[in-house]
Amino acid sequence: MGRGDGTGRIVSPDDADDTGTRILHVDMDAFYAAVEVLDDPSLKGKPIIIGAPEGRSVVSSASYEARRFGVRSAMPVSQALRLCPQAVVVPPHFDRYLALSRQVMAIFHDVTPLVEPLSIDEAFLDVQGARRLWGSPGEIARTLRARVLAETGLVCSIGVAATKHVAKMASTISKPDGLLIVPAAETQAFLAARPVGALWGVGPKAAASLAGRGIHTVADVLATPRGVLERALGPAMGARIWQLAHGIDAREVETERVEKSVGHEETFHDDIADAAVLRTELRRLADRVGARLRENGWEAATIALKLRFADFTTITRSQTLPEATAVGQRIGDAAWELFSHVDLRLPVRLIGVRAENLRPAGGGALALWDDDGDWRRIEEALDGAREKFGRAAVTRATLLGKARDLGALPTNPRPPRDERS
Repeated sequence: MGRGDGTGRIVSPDDADDTGTRILHVDMDAFYAAVEVLDDPSLKGKPIIIGAPEGRSVVSSASYEARRFGVRSAMPVSQALRLCPQAVVVPPHFDRYLALSRQVMAIFHDVTPLVEPLSIDEAFLDVQGARRLWGSPGEIARTLRARVLAETGLVCSIGVAATKHVAKMASTISKPDGLLIVPAAETQAFLAARPVGALWGVGPKAAASLAGRGIHTVADVLATPRGVLERALGPAMGARIWQLAHGIDAREVETERVEKSVGHEETFHDDIADAAVLRTELRRLADRVGARLRENGWEAATIALKLRFADFTTITRSQTLPEATAVGQRIGDAAWELFSHVDLRLPVRLIGVRAENLRPAGGGALALWDDDGDWRRIEEALDGAREKFGRAAVTRATLLGKARDLGALPTNPRPPRDERS
């Protein structure tokens, strides 16, 4: 979910120049909330919060009407309701979001095979090779917006530019329901007017460091020697910010998405101090992580544990495994070991398990024997049962009982893989 509320929106006229452009960044507007309005038109025009109304649920998304009150993603729902008490809280329906994401991505693939999904509701498209069939990048963008609306009932915003970085900035500025084209010759002028925090990778800490040196806009960056930027931000980041400010971004649209990590986390309704309960939740999360790894053909070399205490202090711990794995039992064992070395000085508000350093399954050297062989066969059989009868059909006996997550969404939900490839 974008953080913008639609104020300060800029869009291009119908006859806008698109010379030198080739990259489109397409972003669905308030996607989860828009899907809920599509399915329940009585919600149209109302401030909507996607999340569970009870306990410690966080905001998964919000309509623009709610964002104008300061509601943001990852904010506790209770805080969001204090900011916008008239908001309607709607529980998430992730399967529905995923189905519509498939429809939208299929439309993109009809135009060009060069599609790079960034998340369930946004993607980069390289349309250079599609010009003869579909027209100029600006014309393609207008066609896409019309098709998405006609075929799904949903609205998207599109940025058109010569590079990925500028295209993404343009789509953000055009939201909601907008199209902004930045011709190649106007790239630096477009960038110069933006605040330095709009540059990719410049978070609050980096922005504060630059502000301390009088650098507030991209124009200020352009007027600053590269060495000053590197001393302020470090050599790597300083060089990258200098390049982006000058419109230099050599990244291509990558059709093969490489997952960096897979994780699940859960925020409890009530803080938990019982180590036995926390260990059970770790096992539940580890099994979900393992299932996602197997579903996508990955193994993880590193397992990480995340804990957030009642005072909001957050810690992470990780360990590298002797061999990469997608076995939930092994992931859970690693998470348990990490957990055993944590001082539970306060009750726990949030717990999470993450698999990192991913590699294709079966890519490692073959061992003389497989310590996880029995568990691997069990979990593969469980995968088959769940695929046939549903996720809740089979689980560990220790996990039986009332679920705690109340429909929580997976961490960083991803779009489905293109089934044509």
